[in-house]
Amino acid sequence: MTQVVACIDGIGERSEAVCDTAAWASRVLQAPLKLLHVLDKREFPTEDKSPLSGTIGLGARESLLEELASLDEQRGRIAREQGRVMLNAALERANQDRAFLPSTSQRHGDLQQTLEEEQSDTRLLVLGKGAHGDAMGVHIEPIIRALHRPILITDTALVEPKRFMIAYDGSKTARKALDMVAKSPLLKGAECELLMVGPATFDFKQELEIAEKVLVEAGFNVNATLAAGEAEEVILEHESKTGSELLVMGAYGHSRIRQMLVGSTTTSLLRRTPTPVLLLR
Repeated sequence: MTQVVACIDGIGERSEAVCDTAAWASRVLQAPLKLLHVLDKREFPTEDKSPLSGTIGLGARESLLEELASLDEQRGRIAREQGRVMLNAALERANQDRAFLPSTSQRHGDLQQTLEEEQSDTRLLVLGKGAHGDAMGVHIEPIIRALHRPILITDTALVEPKRFMIAYDGSKTARKALDMVAKSPLLKGAECELLMVGPATFDFKQELEIAEKVLVEAGFNVNATLAAGEAEEVILEHESKTGSELLVMGAYGHSRIRQMLVGSTTTSLLRRTPTPVLLLR
């Protein structure tokens, strides 16, 4: 059974936003909601029961290391308990939001590795966006590259958006993202702003018309726009002008070599846009 997975990493507005957004998605998709907290093994390593005396020759140093190990164990225990408190608060909020079959899970390990292990059962992943476009305190780009599931990144609550915008470039990734939007119930009923950045040539106009037709046939009310300019700036300007509450785009549609040369529009937009972003692959 596929599920919506929400990463919970704190108590406050950002975690509440992640919880509310995930609860809405769970309810609309009728997919069970898993509230997940990952205790970073690098910050809170598992307790090491190996004897310390073999690595040191002096009793005083041995005593000190044993005391430090005890303190680390206490920190880990407090962190686990704090995580359970966060999850319980998130579960209570998810129930109030009428999430579909909400549950909690606490894992000890690496966030990216944990999410990779979860992805076969993940229909949608919801992450909080940090101050520099980071998710859960780590760089968000490796997580997006590693996973092949839709990822919704937000620091504000997204519940039943009235208008969303698709940044479309005609690439294979963008076409697949368009098809996913058309087939999913998640955004049905919302107004769609379909934006393509490029010159007003026959090929670009035709590509935009084909994309618009896919969405219209799926039941969306679509406003299609072809605009010239630098992609990132045009997207941000159009997003603001139309009052879109969600930006939808394909993730990393270009080759890795091209990204090394010109940078990643996806990563930069994640950092600059004030709205939640739904990345589809």
